Amino acid sequence: MSYDDTYPRRRFTRSKDRAVVAGVCAGLADYLNTDVALVRAAWVVLSIWPGAVVLGVVAYLAAWLLMPRAEAVDGASAAPQPRLLRSRTDRRIAGVCGGLAEYFDVDPTIVRVTWVILSIVAGAVVFGVVAYLIAWLIIPPAPAATLQASPSTT
Repeated sequence: MSYDDTYPRRRFTRSKDRAVVAGVCAGLADYLNTDVALVRAAWVVLSIWPGAVVLGVVAYLAAWLLMPRAEAVDGASAAPQPRLLRSRTDRRIAGVCGGLAEYFDVDPTIVRVTWVILSIVAGAVVFGVVAYLIAWLIIPPAPAATLQASPSTT
């Protein structure tokens, strides 16, 4: 089976446009075609699991060293992607679960119940609370709705 050159080959590179530290999470988000806040939150949550902090840091440093830096890309050709944002309209505490529900287009109650069940079943209620607080810090808030005056017809 030979490689067909009709489809462009995607590269797994570090993003320099949306980098916070080294662009590893942004590059992973680009490769997976998802929002960078989701990848950052998942990376941090998986890294704070007891005993995995060092592994998460080492994995990030290894990815930093191994992933090539992305070349400059013009933004005109890229299709807009949905962003993971904290919800301003469907929030109970900080809008994290509401924002996840809006991003994945599911009922926010399902996300909230799943979050609580996973925190309790895993026996890591503290981990669930810490993960929520970290998600609160990592996921940006949705922009405030702006009201525009309607044109008057006089």
